[in-house]
Amino acid sequence: MPVHKLTRTDACPEGAWTNTVILSPELAPPSMVNNEQRQHAEHIFLSFRKSKSPFAVCKHILETSKVDYVLFQAATAIMEAVVREWILLEKTSIESLRTFLLTYVLQRPNLQKYVREQILLAVAVIVKRGSLDKSIDCKSIFHEVSQLISSGNPTVVHRKIREDTDMAQDSLQCLAQLASLHGPVFPDEGSQVDYLAHFIEGLLNTINGIEIEDSEAVGISSIISNLITVFPRNILTAIPNELFSSFVNCLAHLTCSFGRSAALEEVLDKDDMVYMEAYDKLLESWLTLVQDDKHFHKGFFTQHAVQVFNSYIQCHLAAPDGTRNLTANGVASREEEEISELQEDDRDQFCDQLASVGMLGRIAAEHCIPLLTSLLEDRVTRLHGQLQRHQQQLLASPASGSIDNKVLDDLYEDIHWLILVTGYLLANDTQGETPLIPPEVMEYSIKHSAEVDINTTLQILGSPGEKASSIPGYNRTDSVIRLLSAILRVSEVESRAIRANLTHLLSPQMGKDIVWFLKRWAKTYLLVDEKLYDQISLPFSTAFGADTEGSQWIVGYLLEKVISNLAVWSSEQDLANDTVQLLVTLVERRERANLVIQCENWWNLAKQFARRSPPLHYLSSSVQRTLMKALVLGGFAHMDTETKQQYWTEVLQPLQQRFLNVINQENFQQICQEEEVKQEITATLEALCGIAEATQIDNVAILFNFLMDFLNNCIGLMEVYKNTPETVNLIIEVFVEVAHKQICYLGEAKAMNLYEACLTLLQVYSKNNLGRQRIDVTAEEDQYQDLLLIMELLTNLLSKEFIDFSDTDEVFRGHEPGQATNRSVSAADVVLYGVNLVLPLMSQDLLKFPSLCNQYYKLITFICEIFPEKIPQLPEDLFKSLMYSLELGMSSMSSEVCQLCLEAVTPLAEQCAKAQETDSTLFLATRHFLKMVFDMLVLQKHNTEMTTAAGEAFYTLVCLHQAEYSELVETLLSTQQDPVIYQRLADAFNKLTASSTPPTLDRKQKMAFLKSLEEFMANVGGLLCVK
Repeated sequence: MPVHKLTRTDACPEGAWTNTVILSPELAPPSMVNNEQRQHAEHIFLSFRKSKSPFAVCKHILETSKVDYVLFQAATAIMEAVVREWILLEKTSIESLRTFLLTYVLQRPNLQKYVREQILLAVAVIVKRGSLDKSIDCKSIFHEVSQLISSGNPTVVHRKIREDTDMAQDSLQCLAQLASLHGPVFPDEGSQVDYLAHFIEGLLNTINGIEIEDSEAVGISSIISNLITVFPRNILTAIPNELFSSFVNCLAHLTCSFGRSAALEEVLDKDDMVYMEAYDKLLESWLTLVQDDKHFHKGFFTQHAVQVFNSYIQCHLAAPDGTRNLTANGVASREEEEISELQEDDRDQFCDQLASVGMLGRIAAEHCIPLLTSLLEDRVTRLHGQLQRHQQQLLASPASGSIDNKVLDDLYEDIHWLILVTGYLLANDTQGETPLIPPEVMEYSIKHSAEVDINTTLQILGSPGEKASSIPGYNRTDSVIRLLSAILRVSEVESRAIRANLTHLLSPQMGKDIVWFLKRWAKTYLLVDEKLYDQISLPFSTAFGADTEGSQWIVGYLLEKVISNLAVWSSEQDLANDTVQLLVTLVERRERANLVIQCENWWNLAKQFARRSPPLHYLSSSVQRTLMKALVLGGFAHMDTETKQQYWTEVLQPLQQRFLNVINQENFQQICQEEEVKQEITATLEALCGIAEATQIDNVAILFNFLMDFLNNCIGLMEVYKNTPETVNLIIEVFVEVAHKQICYLGEAKAMNLYEACLTLLQVYSKNNLGRQRIDVTAEEDQYQDLLLIMELLTNLLSKEFIDFSDTDEVFRGHEPGQATNRSVSAADVVLYGVNLVLPLMSQDLLKFPSLCNQYYKLITFICEIFPEKIPQLPEDLFKSLMYSLELGMSSMSSEVCQLCLEAVTPLAEQCAKAQETDSTLFLATRHFLKMVFDMLVLQKHNTEMTTAAGEAFYTLVCLHQAEYSELVETLLSTQQDPVIYQRLADAFNKLTASSTPPTLDRKQKMAFLKSLEEFMANVGGLLCVK
């Protein structure tokens, strides 16, 4: 760092040296500065920034110095001193300082970027701190900001700024901030409307008069996004109609323009995807607008939605219909695109974008649904023609060289994007909710149902092997069902190509897209539950409703697709995984499963899987696990007793029989490491995980009893495979899954059975790991997978304390093999035993692995919250390790971990208060935590998101250690030399505890304390904080 010559006179009193700073106009070259001088200079700057009331000298420096680094330090000193000394400053002084800094920046356009940003940051800190103070004059800030916006012609001002790229960035950041002004800064609604109208007018003049640069795209989209999301909708609609209309037209134009530029960034594979980021922001803005039917009538945004939707489709289709892979001058990019194995799938990478485009497509369903149908049907015809030509070429000259697949590749890419958009248009993403047909799609189908011929619609749906246009009366079909049938036609072309031995010409990506779409569609439309809708489309209920030929046909067709894919694409893991997910969708709802089990194919699949015969045997372990889950779910469909017994005999009995045959062999210990045996054991363990994953409240009784028999055998396998980590991990994972999926349904007796099994597992694991050192700090995280799984198991067992759906063992009535014993093993016993096992292994080096660290702290926080009374009973070494872990978490870990530790400390302190044992080790430990939390809140900078957790822990600790708290406050006050600061601090501490004197563990008192703490932090936190 270059050192500025900064000195102080010896005659100057200590602390006042900044008033006699001598500033030299030049910097010493780095080569002439040694380490000692550099450290000395840095010390001087740090002392300068901590000095009392440096405002006058900082203003002097800013006005006279020409050295950028010194200007930066002066701005930093102002910013830190404002926060530190806020309660000591006069209101007029603060306003004068803010005005000075703003004027300073505006009058010096040639300032270095980092200096200008630091000064503006100081202004932002002043405004932000002022907003916490109820006495601040909001009108003066509003007036100041309004003057900044309205001074001069915005277009001219911005054009001048745009000549300097750095200043343009700062300008856009400022405008984005100004576009999000809200709250008491506006005296009334009228001034808010005037401000917004003036702002939008200036913005439109600026945008319409310039060619937007790459560097401006994100800034402009942020401004527009803020205007739409921050300003209340009634304010936005209160601006003049013509102005609002111009604003929405501008939004549509920019969205299309940024979309085209984002597509170009993709082609050029740019590192910095600025247009993509800007495009995403604008699409989110559209989503906010079009979902507001309270302020905008239906159809208000239809034309804009058509415009944006068309543009998106065009950017994702190949020429001549689209512009995909065209460079800026319109020439096609011929480079082969290499897809990385790690590259995220488009449907995940662009899910937010696709959701927005899908929503816009629904808003303009009249245009968008027929458009997608037409484009897909055209691609299906062309794909079929291309594959036929390739087949003829291969038949004519089998030995001919490679075929140019450019046309096929373009078709596959077109179909890929059309299927994704169709999937997002016809169905929403649902996390844990019942998926419903989007109202816009339902209304669109109902609106046109009078024009629809149901029989022709069903014929088009049920004839995927024929061209839709070859069916008489094809134009009188339901448009939504015809769009679905277009995807089924893509699927049929794929199936026929496979039967014609053209699999090598097919795209696995297209195969994935098809089953992804079918899963998404089936979840929402198949066997539509009419009770969930006010009105239902007749074509939908006829084609996909309960007790219809259409639904039975579709289930059969989808099942056939699944079986074909698992046979043909077993080596394509992602495609096989999507395929079995479709199968799970078909059976996870009882009504659909009832149709599935009527298909002969389903029974054949179950038998084939149970026999582990090829090609299912070649599927990856994770796919086999999900397939097992699907087969188990199917077994709970409606069947008569004899059929159900037959089904379980087909599916579960062979699994049990083969497993027992292997492990009961006399020479099992000798042959256990043979590949064939290990494969059998692994396949069984994966299947058990799949069975556990299939757990639902109405099947838990059967599945728990079935799995418990295996769990005891699995513990024996821990001994056999103790030196085979991957098998040990899989065994533990079976326990993890059973606990995760089933513990919440188990009554006391069944839960105890599981606790006993888990305890035995941990004891065997402990014996096998006794003395094993975990000191290889270079090892990869997956080498500690066993520890992670053990902690996950313990956390899952604890979760019963939070989520318990089982009052009794009623759910198991009729499935009870015998009476429970009188032994009593609780969750606490298992978990504390497990902690005893894990704690000694969790070194500081292991805590550097994020997933291990997070799972560890999540576990110990759960334990402290659920069993605080057990903590003082821990063995001394274990207790010390736990307390050290909490201390480490609060002082040296991420804010997430720190928050977990604070949440753990509160129940421990409450436990101490209840026990009233002032000589216990826990009492002494909590006294130490009081000092830590006091320092964190009062003396250190910390993440404000942690203030609530820290405040709750602090209050409980203060209740427990009132004398020590008073001592900490007195010690802190005694260090204050300035009587004014001393008095302000003393008053603040008194005010903090005024509502809770003496503090007690009372909820009302605690809430009052937490409210006072917020004010306390704002007033004195900065005064005492040191960096």
